[in-house]
Amino acid sequence: MAWKTLDDMELGGKLVLTRVDINVPMVDGKVSDTTRIERIAPTIKDILAAGGRPVLLAHFGRPKGKPVPEMSLSQLVPALEETFGTKVTFVERPSREALDAMPEGSVVLVENTRFTPMEEANDPQMAGFLASLGDVYCNDAFSAAHRAHASTEGVARLLPACAGRLMQAELSALESALATPVRPVVAVVGGAKVSTKLELLGNLIEKVDHLVIGGGMANTFLAAQGIDVGKSLAEHDMTGTAAEIMEKAKSTGCNIVLPTDVVVAREFKANAVNETVAADACPADAMILDAGPETVGTIKGVFEASKTLIWNGPLGAFEIEPFDTATNAAALHAAELTKSGALISVAGGGDTVSALNASGAAEHFTYISTAGGAFLEWMEGKTLPGVAALEG
Repeated sequence: MAWKTLDDMELGGKLVLTRVDINVPMVDGKVSDTTRIERIAPTIKDILAAGGRPVLLAHFGRPKGKPVPEMSLSQLVPALEETFGTKVTFVERPSREALDAMPEGSVVLVENTRFTPMEEANDPQMAGFLASLGDVYCNDAFSAAHRAHASTEGVARLLPACAGRLMQAELSALESALATPVRPVVAVVGGAKVSTKLELLGNLIEKVDHLVIGGGMANTFLAAQGIDVGKSLAEHDMTGTAAEIMEKAKSTGCNIVLPTDVVVAREFKANAVNETVAADACPADAMILDAGPETVGTIKGVFEASKTLIWNGPLGAFEIEPFDTATNAAALHAAELTKSGALISVAGGGDTVSALNASGAAEHFTYISTAGGAFLEWMEGKTLPGVAALEG
């Protein structure tokens, strides 16, 4: 791999500028979910163990280039200290002199990088200022790696740069799933709209052996085959594009898996009266809200025949019962195969993480990415500026 890790850097006595993602949810001025903080803790602890002093750079919310008091990172200090088990010093305007004077074992948190428009503009002046504050740059925020900002891309070009432990784990998982996978590879792509995932589908049909399409997207593909999907969520103006994708898949040897049976209802609400029908037999006054048991059986079979799974998006309206059935059943089967060592499973995207957590499958997946936009752009085959800068 072209990028370096903390193990490749000399950190003793060095100030280590560390870009992290601590964009955590808050309730009444307190952090309500410390997951993102917990995931960067190994990087902070390893830098300290090597004799380095982490200087944390992060954004919080969308202040649009101006200081917004309620988006100050100062309010995160208690949660950081509790997770890291060490004192964290917050600085609004850092100087190299002040940082040099900090004792060994110090952790410094710099104010929200987005309090100036220079951050999102990737202004060379800001990148240069940030570089003057450290000796080594470590990026541990894969979730922000698709942004070419001063703290993610600009500064990485000016200092010896490496990936932190979370970034390292994320890149290793994604490379093993898509760049150099153990075949056969199956991808599950769900969600509401084909239009938002065109680039993703176009990239995947050239790289995977099986492509399972679920959610509202599947309805558009069924409609492209001339099937009446009743009142189901579908993009009828995208049926031509869906047909093109299916045709292209034939030429690349990618097997597209669509529902053969579906669960339909007349109302979009929890526990609505529902029935299972063939995919081409949706009543005109009903809507498809989930894949049926026959389809789930097919998907399970594809998982069993595969060695690597990439998952992005649910198979049905997973937010409401019982239309989470297909997603839960398929996810739990993937988790079992992963647990037994038969499958490498990587998943990401907001709805996906929620669905896998709800089903209880998440803990047994090989890797779950919390980086929504960056995960999707990686799957689309795009170059991520924050990653490319580490390869420089």
